[in-house]
Amino acid sequence: MTPGEAVLDTVPGRASGLLGFLSLEELGDDLFRGWCHAGLPLRAFGGQVAAQALTAAGRTVPEGRTVHSLHGYFLRAGDTRRPLDYAVQRVRDGGSYLARQVSASQDGQIVFTLSASFKAAEDGWDRQIAMPTASGPEELPDLFGLWSDSAPGDLQQVCYAEALELRHIEVPPGQGTPGLTEQKLWIRAAGTLPDDPMLHACALAYASDLFLAPTGALDVERPRALRTEPSSVYVTSLDHAVWYHRPFRADDWLLFAQRSPTAADGRSLAFADVWSGEGQLVASVVQESVLRQLRAATP
Repeated sequence: MTPGEAVLDTVPGRASGLLGFLSLEELGDDLFRGWCHAGLPLRAFGGQVAAQALTAAGRTVPEGRTVHSLHGYFLRAGDTRRPLDYAVQRVRDGGSYLARQVSASQDGQIVFTLSASFKAAEDGWDRQIAMPTASGPEELPDLFGLWSDSAPGDLQQVCYAEALELRHIEVPPGQGTPGLTEQKLWIRAAGTLPDDPMLHACALAYASDLFLAPTGALDVERPRALRTEPSSVYVTSLDHAVWYHRPFRADDWLLFAQRSPTAADGRSLAFADVWSGEGQLVASVVQESVLRQLRAATP
């Protein structure tokens, strides 16, 4: 079984659940097709696009190589009414490192581009900072349960509620470093996943886009799941990068410690350190997003 094959064995199309959301149809040599659910109305969820692109890249990589980094650019909004086609280019096959580029397109227009690098495992130094303090997931309420209580109509349209479990830790503005916005989330896949490292890497890529962009607007408004009033800002991802440091399982609880040190020029920048429940730093995520004040509707 090549990396990612467990994902692609599911029936392609408008499937549900995390395995379904990452499923792709193989069209030919290094060409795949997938369907995406919405992040915004009729706009494909960026985390799913990135995760499907990584899934496609992983299908072209031999056994014994795992992804260690990905870099993606969101160029256009994907339309959820039509599938996305993922074309993989085999840029380099080296002795230790392999590189792939993926273009996701609709109707001949490129929606998203991904560069991903894969490598063989090595022995060497192992150093990391200490895991931040945080309440455990068992001590926190289900975020989707809170959302259902405050806005059940919204939650019915949130497809990722089928795929993930979430717990949220709020860090009120002004309690930490001045100018820094922060929040923490425990996230895990809903249900047990197959023992495929590529699948778990794709699942983390999917989850990493959920609440990272809104971290840059926390000084203006709380996340949608925790408020009842409409949004006052427009937020959408521009680019996204993930570095994978250590093995992990996406169906175990992972702590996403998120922070945004700056917002300017209609953009914000946010980071996430991703920790296993055992205190291992398993991944780092960086995202730049559009951040604009919404204009009041003209009467």
